[in-house]
Amino acid sequence: MQEMLSREEVEHVAQLAKIKISEKDLEKYQIELKKLLNDVKKIHNVKGYDDDFLITPTNEVCVLRDDVETKMLKPEEVLKNVPRHNGNYIEVPVVINE
Repeated sequence: MQEMLSREEVEHVAQLAKIKISEKDLEKYQIELKKLLNDVKKIHNVKGYDDDFLITPTNEVCVLRDDVETKMLKPEEVLKNVPRHNGNYIEVPVVINE
């Protein structure tokens, strides 16, 4: 069995992952990626391995409750528990910087 990937294979994987690999690291990844691929191939040798097993490991069926329409809260009731608001809008801290 081949012990390492070719230089072209590693460069192709790096291109797909949109990463740059230095010449120094290229040889290291030729060996490491091959080890990783060999470990992944071991999954196919597991006894009882088939596509049905991978879909769901149980026979349980997920049962969801029916949606039931209920009385809505008035905006004033909601806003009395809110630390900051602007009109009927709840103000929240910015989490994502643009």
